[in-house]
Formats: sequence, C-alpha cells, structure tokens
Amino acid sequence: MTRLLDLLDTRSMDLDFTADSADQAIDKMVGLLDQAGAVADVDAFAAAVKAREATSSTGLGDGIAIPHGKSDGVTRPALAFARSSAEVDWNGAPARLIFLIGVPADQAGDEHLRILAMLARRLVRPAFRESLVNARGADEIRAILSEVAA
Repeated sequence: MTRLLDLLDTRSMDLDFTADSADQAIDKMVGLLDQAGAVADVDAFAAAVKAREATSSTGLGDGIAIPHGKSDGVTRPALAFARSSAEVDWNGAPARLIFLIGVPADQAGDEHLRILAMLARRLVRPAFRESLVNARGADEIRAILSEVAA
C-alpha cells in the first residue's frame, strides 16, 4: 500500500507559498520537486504539467488545485504541497492548497490515478482541508497526511 508520505519529501513543501498565476505556481512547485531530487528535466516536466492544465483545469474548487503531469523529466512518483495565504487564481478557481503530482511517463497509468484518488477522498472533507490550512508547520502537515493511503 502506497502512503502519501512516501511521495512527499519535506523539501517539496512550501507553507508560505505565493504565486500570481497557475503557470507561475506550477513552475515554483516543479522547482520544489527538483529540490527533493525527483526531477531530471525541470523544463520537460513543467511543460507536461502545463499541457495537462491546458486540456482541463485542475482547480477543483473549495480552494484546492491538483496539477499533475506524466513526464520522462520525473525520476520517480512524487508529490509537492503548497499552502498560500492568498488565493492563487487557478484558471478561474481560486486555490490555497495545491498538490503537484509528478509521475514518470512509463509509470503514469495506475500510479497517477491512485495518487489522485488518495488526495480526492480526503480533500472533499472540509475538516481535512481546514486542518491543512491551520497546520503550524511541516511536521503538522506530515502528521495530517500520514493516514492518507491507497
């Protein structure tokens, strides 16, 4: 069973996130995954995420966005998390909690969908979202996400 924490490195979290647009947020979050050692080609991965976003926005409402991309620029399944005090305009759906999912192209099928499902099951709960908004640091975020598994 995959746990969300297996994919989320503390280096890929930003709890004081700022971005002026979804594109800028994607670039910054790809950088977080790069810092965590999960990205071999930043430009290729960012392009894949933006191409996916162009087909249909990943802003889900309720202050959530889950951009994702399948790319050879990603070395392993990985997750970045950003929390913004100001809403980021996610193509018309304001977001404060943003999860970026990166999956190598050759592992994209089941792994990609499993990670999305893990997040979606929890993020529909208002109390879960509020706990992420109110968490005081990376350790609290990790504790909140520790129970999320496929």
